[in-house]
Amino acid sequence: MSLHSYSRIWLHLVWTTLNRERMLNPAAAAKLSVFLGEYAESKGIYLKINFVNPEHVHALIDLPTSKSVEEVMQLFKGASSHWVNEQGLVAGKFSWGRGYGCFSVSQSNVADVAKYIAEQAEHHRVKSFAEEFRAFVEKHGLQWHDDKTVETVSASSGIPSTALKRGANEKLQAESRE
Repeated sequence: MSLHSYSRIWLHLVWTTLNRERMLNPAAAAKLSVFLGEYAESKGIYLKINFVNPEHVHALIDLPTSKSVEEVMQLFKGASSHWVNEQGLVAGKFSWGRGYGCFSVSQSNVADVAKYIAEQAEHHRVKSFAEEFRAFVEKHGLQWHDDKTVETVSASSGIPSTALKRGANEKLQAESRE
């Protein structure tokens, strides 16, 4: 990265164990949380906070310019599943499930998202992971499918767009000519 390049891309990452099995007890989760923090630092990824639940993980990162979202997820999931198995933290073979959630976070919401992640234990006393994840998917303009896949919502879905409408620039340009 150039000394004259500036980047701040906060991402809220979420991923689950294979088949969403509740495999990580509190002691294993705490150890895995420490591992993720140390591993992120070794890879040049700023991990502000993470929380490991029995069947899923939340992490808030600042995406480095040298890495893609896909690369970060491969690094986190690959290294951590290998480490969990190597450490014998769970009975049997441990692995993460397919896919992940990646949701953008504005600078003004970083503190709220960090607090949300820190309060995961309390949060999941009243809401299941499936309910939580579905809400994230829909809040971020994606459409949930019962087959556990999502797709981008089309412009005709009825969800209001916050982007500029096509033609707004042309209208301003025409007015300035008058």
